[in-house]
Amino acid sequence: MAKNPSHKWTFRARFRRSAFGWQSAPAIQRIQEAVAEIKLVAGTDPELAAEGAVIFIEKLSPALEHVDGSSGAIGAAVNSAIAELATIIGSAPTEPATRDKWLDRLWQALEDDDIPYIERLGDHWGEICGSPEVAARWADLLMTPTKEALNPKPATRVSFNGTACCLSALLAAKRYDEVLKLLEPVRLRAWFYRPFGIRALVAMGRIEDALIYAEQGDGAASFAATCEDLLLSLGRVDEAYERYGLAANSAHTHLAWFRAVSKKYPHKTPAQVLTDLAAHTPGEEGKWFAAAKSAKLFDEAIALANRTPCSPQTLTRASRDFAEKNPSFAIEAGMTALRWLGAGFGYKVTGVDILAAYEQTMAAATVAGRTKETHERICQLVSSEAFTRTYAKKVLAPFIGQP
Repeated sequence: MAKNPSHKWTFRARFRRSAFGWQSAPAIQRIQEAVAEIKLVAGTDPELAAEGAVIFIEKLSPALEHVDGSSGAIGAAVNSAIAELATIIGSAPTEPATRDKWLDRLWQALEDDDIPYIERLGDHWGEICGSPEVAARWADLLMTPTKEALNPKPATRVSFNGTACCLSALLAAKRYDEVLKLLEPVRLRAWFYRPFGIRALVAMGRIEDALIYAEQGDGAASFAATCEDLLLSLGRVDEAYERYGLAANSAHTHLAWFRAVSKKYPHKTPAQVLTDLAAHTPGEEGKWFAAAKSAKLFDEAIALANRTPCSPQTLTRASRDFAEKNPSFAIEAGMTALRWLGAGFGYKVTGVDILAAYEQTMAAATVAGRTKETHERICQLVSSEAFTRTYAKKVLAPFIGQP
């Protein structure tokens, strides 16, 4: 039995069935709080923390049944939580009977997971088993239905939500050949099971074979990070960069993406990384402006911002921030902001945004001693066909002496 069975978990009352509405943000916050609570207990009582993790996973899917998962945010939060809690459960020192009960309860939670929200629990099943011996027992238990689920003949194939559990258990039991044998008939079809085959080959020391295996099938693009890691482990750094480095390190912003690639491949110059990323994302050149600016590639930043739309507000801020340090760059950033404002680009643009772009551009021009020249350029831009009958022209007209 887990120690301190009377422990009061704060998360328990918060994760009632249908506890959350459709918005994902409150649910994500509660998930993060629950994981933090369990991890805090793990520092002093690992077995109790594992019991709490099992309780949380049991309650998770029913509590989230009405949450809108279309953005992927709630799914990412759940998957992250499961990965952290699986480690806590797997590493907890406990009696065999207690672990068997945990596994039975978690298996039932998987069986009841209709949405599904906790299906990634199967990826960690071998770890949750806690030992190769327990993992081997579960692998044997799940083997027959897993074979039926992986049958290459659609007419005789059956649905089984424990396939990942079986494969994960086989890995934990170090039965790598069996993993590969199970996946052999379907490895080109069921790309979502391929990570198990890759892990088996890596564990066997067959890195080159793991790379080939990862690259096979329609889902190969999903394994860019895996293929990159494999190539790096072989010391083939340039090949890793050329083939997978850009795709494998994508991030939530273009600036973060640029920094991630630059950090992993320091032998590549910032200019080369920027050029490659811009070529990798045709039609999005303007979105790399902030990355170029952060690398002090000012000429490249302006060139990119003029190739495809770039946020006028971002350009205006750059004009403001660099008016004293680099007025020439600030002028060009401001002019580009005005150009895109005149073309109708920008998110929720107001007259204040348009005036700010004008004022920041002229402020930089004053510092550079190029007031007359810059004012004439703005007048030409506003008089151009691109500005005809636009809101930006109406706002700027009184400031440049145009009707």
